[in-house]
Formats: sequence, C-alpha cells, structure tokens
Amino acid sequence: MNLGLIGLGKMGNNMRERLRAADIDVVGYDSNPAVSDVADLAALAKALPAPRIVWVMVPAGKITDSVIRDLSEVLDEGDLIIDGGNSRFTEDFAHSELLAPKGITFVDAGVSGGIWGLKNGYGLMVGGRDEDVARAMPIFDALRPEGPREEGFVHAGEVGAGHYAKMVHNGIEYALMQAYAEGYELLDTKKDIIKDVTGTFKAWQRGTVVRSWLLELLVLALEQDPEFEDIEGYVDDSGEGRWTIEEALANAVPVPTISASIFARFVSRQEDSPSMKAVAALRNQFGGHAVKKAD
Repeated sequence: MNLGLIGLGKMGNNMRERLRAADIDVVGYDSNPAVSDVADLAALAKALPAPRIVWVMVPAGKITDSVIRDLSEVLDEGDLIIDGGNSRFTEDFAHSELLAPKGITFVDAGVSGGIWGLKNGYGLMVGGRDEDVARAMPIFDALRPEGPREEGFVHAGEVGAGHYAKMVHNGIEYALMQAYAEGYELLDTKKDIIKDVTGTFKAWQRGTVVRSWLLELLVLALEQDPEFEDIEGYVDDSGEGRWTIEEALANAVPVPTISASIFARFVSRQEDSPSMKAVAALRNQFGGHAVKKAD
C-alpha cells in the first residue's frame, strides 16, 4: 500500500511513522525540507504509483484550500484525496466539487488523538463514498487504535460527515475539559480541608463515573506542575467549538454546556484563572497545543 502524506507537523510526522510501522509505503511532503521526502507536490505525485491516495494534514482554511487546489493540478483521474485536517464540513463540499470534474475523488477524515496518536492510535471519523472509504481502509486500519474497528473508526456518512462528526466531538471535548477545570479550581480553593488535589483526581481514575483519558491527562499535568505556576490561564480555540454552536443554532438544538465552555475560554483572555490554567494544561497534554508561560 502506498500513500502520499502532506503536512509533517506534530500529528503528520507521527502518522507517517505509525503508517510505516504498518508496512505502508509513505511519501511525505512538507514545506520544511528537513522533514520532507520530496521537493514538491509534483515530485510527490511522481513518486506514487497510480491510482494514488494522498492524505492532506495541514491547517484548515486557506492552507488546505491551496494544497487541494495545487494537488488537483498534479494528480490524475482515479486518484483519491483525503483531508485529515480540522476543516469545516462545508469546505468538504467545495473541495469535492473542485476535484470531481478531474475524476479525483475526495474523503474527509476527522482525526483525534493528538500527540499521543503514534503510540495509542487515532480515533477516525470518515465521510465519503463507500468505494472510496473501502479503498483507503488499510490506511485507516493502520492509524486507528488496536481492537475492534468500530471502537476507533466510523464511516459516518457521505462527504462532510467525517468533519461534521469531528466538529461535534470537539464541542463535547470543550465541555468536558471545562468541567474538569472548574472542579480543579473548586478543590484547589478549599485548602483548609483539601490537602491533596492531585491525589483526589488520581483517585477518580479507576472505578468512578468521571474516569476518562482526559482525567488521566489532567493528573499527568498536575503531577508535572501542581499549581500550574508555569503557564498562564489563556486558552485559545481552534474553531470547531464555535462551528458546533453555529450548527446548534441552525438546527434549533440546545447545547448550553458546550456554549458555556466556549464563553469560558473568552473569559480566559481577560483574566488569569486557575480553571483556565487547567484547560490550557489539558490542551497541551493531549494535543501539544502551545501554552503561554507565566512570567
């Protein structure tokens, strides 16, 4: 199996390594020549046997648009492009329509797993035609976690469905992180009786209804910096949470918890708070997202 992979950043480089470990021949391209296998997109296309599969793993928006447009000029009829970035689902429709006249098919893949995906595998939410998803299945199987396929992969529907599912996933993620963070602040504030905040969270990791991987990451962050003294409580948002709320409004679906978590991130940009430090630490733990270091 051969694959072209464009974008060798924090996730893309780990994905290349995991794919190669599964005996998939990956040709990678990145604007950074130090990590790239080829000099440009034309060379990438030439290095792959036809019909080709090319996975795009670059920042959503203008960069993804540009890469897909450029790929449409060097790929041929019968080739397949997979967008694995955090694109908005509406962009998938435009990309599919751009490629269709050239006979190039398109699949959108929501990818979760962050910087831990190399070791643990990536949760995958995919949208596209049945035949295109089946064709790329060995790639998805190599990337997903070990175990039953349905516990780490879903063909959610037609083009756009993968990124729509990932958008909702990230909206939920915002709310879960906010809940843990507020719990942290409450525990940390009650210093007269709570003497071990880290230990309290650690005790929740087994047997409780709030156990989760996010909880494990919060414990890891607390063990590294119990009072989050080394970071500021500034938390960015990458777009999916806002899109989730916009979709909720468009479809008259109440999402008060997700909405509140987004607005809490805006609060983080106005003042330094313990709970926002916890959210910042969580984002850094699972996704390697940058944090602002405290002065």
